[in-house]
Amino acid sequence: MTEKCGLVAVIGAPNAGKSTLVNALVGQKVAITSAKAQTTRARLMGIALEGEVQIILADTPGIFAPKRRLDRAMVAAAWEGAQEADAILLVVDAVKQRRHELEPLLETLKDRPERKLLVLNKVDASAKEPLLVLAQDLTAKADFDEVFFVSALSGDGVGELKTRLAGLMPEGPWHYPEDQVSDASERLLACEITREQLYKQLHDELPYDTAVRPESYTHKRDGSVEIRQQIVVARDSQKAIVLGKRGAKVRDIGEAARKELAEILGHKVHLFLHVKVEENWAEARDIFEEIGLDWVK
Repeated sequence: MTEKCGLVAVIGAPNAGKSTLVNALVGQKVAITSAKAQTTRARLMGIALEGEVQIILADTPGIFAPKRRLDRAMVAAAWEGAQEADAILLVVDAVKQRRHELEPLLETLKDRPERKLLVLNKVDASAKEPLLVLAQDLTAKADFDEVFFVSALSGDGVGELKTRLAGLMPEGPWHYPEDQVSDASERLLACEITREQLYKQLHDELPYDTAVRPESYTHKRDGSVEIRQQIVVARDSQKAIVLGKRGAKVRDIGEAARKELAEILGHKVHLFLHVKVEENWAEARDIFEEIGLDWVK
């Protein structure tokens, strides 16, 4: 059989479930998920295999109205992910919809030449009739070629979507080795896993403007890896929240991240975290580069 390989851009409003869908299509975790909107920052590639077909999924940041430099960089990364794609997937939360953020997206998509697929996500939490009305309404606005009804969390409908995507990919050699599931370096993935734990364990206590920077990533002779990271916050009050009483919270975050990393990487991990206050980190070029974003003026 002939090898096929292509790029699929996964776009949508914040919190539509794009990262969960990418993880489901790949068959394992490659992107972090959180109930907090705009969790995905850089454009991460997930790599899914279906027979002789390699599907490269660009999991883009949720597109929203950008206010700060960080926001502008994320939106730029999202649209960059849609350039030259063999297909664009617009993922919509069928329950919340977020129409104010969807409308500008539909407007931009309607003139795009790529094959466009509409994915209505979280359909297990919605009645059937409103779903069909929503599908018709959105298709009329952006001329989608096909509509898929899925639940990225439970996996319903994901298999059919993956098969269809495989059918759309052009002939060509694979871009990545068979066992590679993401283009994110282990170093960046390790930071993302820590950031996910920050969101999970601190919920609304911690504002969105928090970054995790890689400091060192050292392979040891015994096969283990030593990872040192810096959690960057904008204020002293946030530092206290991350540390917790006598450092208990940052220890819990580190332990949970360490366990998950050891599972993903397949070897023992020593993880060291420290918290730093840097008031204007969201304007600092070096941090952008470290967390995988381009500097946008």
